[in-house]
Amino acid sequence: MKSTLRLVATFFLFHILLCSTPSPAYAAGGGGQWQLLQKSIGIVSMHMQLLSNDRVVIYDRTDFGRSNLSLPNGRCRENPAELAVQVDCTAHSVEYDVASNTFRALFVHTDVWCSSGAVAPDGRLIQTGGFNDGDRAVRIYEPCHNCDWEEVGSVLGASRWYATNHILPDGRQIIMGGRLEFNYEFYPKTAAAKQVYTLPFLAQTTEQQGVENNLYPFVFLNVDGNLFIFANNRSILFDYNNNRVVREYPVIPGGDPRTYPSTGSAVLLPFKNLQAPNVEAEVLLCGGAPRGAFQNAIGTRSFVGALNTCGRLKITDPNPQWVMENMPGPRVMGDMLLLPNGNVLILNGGAVGTAGWELGRNPVMNPFLYRPNNPIKSRFELQNPNRIPRMYHSTAILLRDGRVLVGGSNPHFGYSFSNVLFPTELSLEAFSPSYLDARFASVRPKIVAPKSPSELKYAQKLKVQFLVTGSVVSDLVSVTMFAPPFNTHSFSMSQRILVVGTGNVANLGKSTYEIEVTTPGSGILAPPGYYLLFVVHQEIPSEGIWVHLI
Repeated sequence: MKSTLRLVATFFLFHILLCSTPSPAYAAGGGGQWQLLQKSIGIVSMHMQLLSNDRVVIYDRTDFGRSNLSLPNGRCRENPAELAVQVDCTAHSVEYDVASNTFRALFVHTDVWCSSGAVAPDGRLIQTGGFNDGDRAVRIYEPCHNCDWEEVGSVLGASRWYATNHILPDGRQIIMGGRLEFNYEFYPKTAAAKQVYTLPFLAQTTEQQGVENNLYPFVFLNVDGNLFIFANNRSILFDYNNNRVVREYPVIPGGDPRTYPSTGSAVLLPFKNLQAPNVEAEVLLCGGAPRGAFQNAIGTRSFVGALNTCGRLKITDPNPQWVMENMPGPRVMGDMLLLPNGNVLILNGGAVGTAGWELGRNPVMNPFLYRPNNPIKSRFELQNPNRIPRMYHSTAILLRDGRVLVGGSNPHFGYSFSNVLFPTELSLEAFSPSYLDARFASVRPKIVAPKSPSELKYAQKLKVQFLVTGSVVSDLVSVTMFAPPFNTHSFSMSQRILVVGTGNVANLGKSTYEIEVTTPGSGILAPPGYYLLFVVHQEIPSEGIWVHLI
């Protein structure tokens, strides 16, 4: 038996090496290009997180049965509580090395299905909840050489399945909601904050007829230290320190639900003018499925068109109102990612149906690029199409080099590769936005100082030096800081970007330039932790460097 397992492990190691060379890009042009990185990593990329060592932690659920990737060295997962395979010698998590385009199997013990997470200030991924024996578990992944998952145990106060996490100004994370959990809690646990706190808003936004359209709520840390929470079609500003609702926002026009399983997506647009007395915060929310779409799909097997609308809401305005826009087409289960230049990329998902098993149709192959600073009705640009449908259980994250890593898609209860509408997808791809095109090489900055990684303090003056081979337009230079998010189920948790400096560029000679910036003034604007710092010139970003804000 052990020799057989060693042979299987050797086969999979050979498979990793064989597949480690990226394929040529297979779509090019002004709208970005796609590249197949791995034909198979052996598991579905249901959850993703970029860490400060440029490795991506990826994991699936454990109760799909066996994956297509064996654990190394004959190791097996023995779990009597498992609902599928109690003795499982296959992996359900991998670490992907961006630089070498390789991956290795990781060992996760309890079920991580539809879980959540956030990165702690020290760079560790704190992953919470899941299903079955994992619904109250906490797991930790440290970004170090050959590390693996550490399971802390069932320490959560409530079942966290389809919950949302967000990093807080003091470095804790708040864990919000979950299936039939109308409450929240904090991690790490302290003597003063062990309990679960009730949040009636989550009960009020639950649909009737057995459908909870408030799962994976959209949660953002506002500039006043409170949390913006969107669930179903409603939103509030919430003081989590005192467990009180500060304000209620208008219902999004049309009244359709936007959170799981209607599953739109949302981002907090870039923070600017950080030294101003009142920093503005604005939320952008796009797509989803109309009311009743889930019930129709599972009941009569009728699939309705997804929503094609986006709403913008200035959550810091005294009298905020939604401003609605139309995307180039409808989209449900799409992922919204902030790019280093402040634009928003919308990709993955379908044009018909809803989230859930076999409930999505008509994959949307073209990403949409959204330019938030353009006039309304001129903000969207259609990008070059993908060739792989990315439906339910797809993921996407921004990498340090400016590419977007895309994986996943499995609308089946198990791995199904034939005789199904959308086969289980085990591949990884990269989408390169047009700012990476060779035609922009002469204006693309390259950061030379500070070095990556660098330790930064709050409200620190920082001189950033960069190279540009062509001429520099000082007024079109900015520096941004990006917090890499935890991505699953069309929402990127704790994602935020801050513009920390613009203009006033000094020419140091020999194509070298310098801009002085000021880091964010508090953990309310930028919670402590690892960020990617970019120099952006004429909307063309440099490769990022890691900075540690403490």
